[in-house]
Amino acid sequence: MAVVVAGAGVFGAAAALELARRGHDVTLLDPGPLPHPLAASTDISKVLRMEYGTDEAYMALMEEAFDGWRRWARHWTGAGEEARYHETGVLMVCRVPMAPGGFEYESWRLLERRGHRPERVDADALARRFPAWNTGKYVDGFFHPLGGWAESGRVVEWLVRVGVREGVRVRQGRLDRLVMDGERVIGLRDEHGEVRADHLVLAAGAWTGKLLGFDQEIRPTGHPVLHFQPADPALFSSDRFPVFTADIARTGLYGFPVNRDGVVKVALHDDGVALDPDGPRAVTAADEERIRALLAETIPALAGATVVSRRLCLYADTQDGDFWIARDPGRDGLTVASGGSGHGFKFAPVLGRIIADTVEGRDHPLAAKFRWRPEVRRPRGREAARHYFLA
Repeated sequence: MAVVVAGAGVFGAAAALELARRGHDVTLLDPGPLPHPLAASTDISKVLRMEYGTDEAYMALMEEAFDGWRRWARHWTGAGEEARYHETGVLMVCRVPMAPGGFEYESWRLLERRGHRPERVDADALARRFPAWNTGKYVDGFFHPLGGWAESGRVVEWLVRVGVREGVRVRQGRLDRLVMDGERVIGLRDEHGEVRADHLVLAAGAWTGKLLGFDQEIRPTGHPVLHFQPADPALFSSDRFPVFTADIARTGLYGFPVNRDGVVKVALHDDGVALDPDGPRAVTAADEERIRALLAETIPALAGATVVSRRLCLYADTQDGDFWIARDPGRDGLTVASGGSGHGFKFAPVLGRIIADTVEGRDHPLAAKFRWRPEVRRPRGREAARHYFLA
């Protein structure tokens, strides 16, 4: 088929590459430049974790994705390229002892049931192994060696580059609207005109709802990210300060070890604020104050550190927090691949296969979970690591 993929974030770039490898004639559309500076995927880092509370489907999918991340890492090493995947492990701690029903406890138990070996961490172990932490506040949790982070913007850039090498054509222009022939989608219009296709994959992230005419099904929300320059970078090296979540289902706080530029990224995986993806976006003084207050009681050495960059990360939120990778039952020729809901990037090595199977009409094990579901209306999503402020 002639396939147009609209959006060159992680969903779109992975889909374009896989579809080209399956022999399709693929055009990748994006406003550009690539990676797009406002896309959710374009940041210095994204967490790679398999912990999802009781949700075994996501954990199983992430086990497969980690095989892919390690395969990509071997390729980068063999090609003499800098690493884009850093397997530092993931530290998940909580302020109260782990107990049934809690995110950390259920993740711990499911990891063990599936044959993994997370290491239990109490307050003493936290103080001994991870000295930046305020051990008076955090008393329980675990460290899982299989996990870490990826340099997300650089991964997307690489996926696009490999796609071009394997035949994907890239066209840059602001996306406008679907092109229809009756009830069939036959392409997409951008600022330069129409691009026709046998099949359109709409992978436009936070812009997806706008292009589809959705107002609730896939909604853009913004979430604050701060990049700190710590006074003592050695305190935040990956061996002493791995990727972390800090009682995340209650606080939303997570972060990363220091990167090669001496930056420690901290952010909130929370309910965010609704916004227009084409409108203004900024981290507010209140956002920064909230993050610094959490750090003061969690990682005191960061609480007063200089902020060198601020970013409002856009999520494409579905009502239930699950991805939306499905054919449109009312418009032939259209597959939507979006709804990352703030936790999609880590699945980059498997997203292309799932999206390409959907385009080709093949079944896959998560088809029901990622189905077309405009009827779903939930007061809060299900993704267990996500913190939601309750009114």
